[in-house]
Amino acid sequence: SGVAGIRTIVLSGDPTKPGPYTIALSVPAHTKIAAHAHRDDRASVVVAGEWFFGYGPVADDAKVKALPPGGFYTEPAGQPHYAQTRDQPAVVYVSGVGPTDTVYTAVKP
Repeated sequence: SGVAGIRTIVLSGDPTKPGPYTIALSVPAHTKIAAHAHRDDRASVVVAGEWFFGYGPVADDAKVKALPPGGFYTEPAGQPHYAQTRDQPAVVYVSGVGPTDTVYTAVKP
């Protein structure tokens, strides 16, 4: 994501190369990830904490869905989405087929 404080660990594969990969995102409390998209379809599951996720070209705190541990969501290729943590940090596992990228939307709130 390129957001300060977020730690990314590659669990399987290599997201910069062709083929399947899984990464773990460790996101501190009170972190916001602006609207962005990826070139590949992704599937994600919340492993710990509480994760707030939404779809659209502009992040909107009122439209995020709270996802507890076990919460599952998808990130379709090219579909802008955004995420945040609130009072708890979160750990999220993300799987896709590389190579992947992260392209932030040019739309400003």
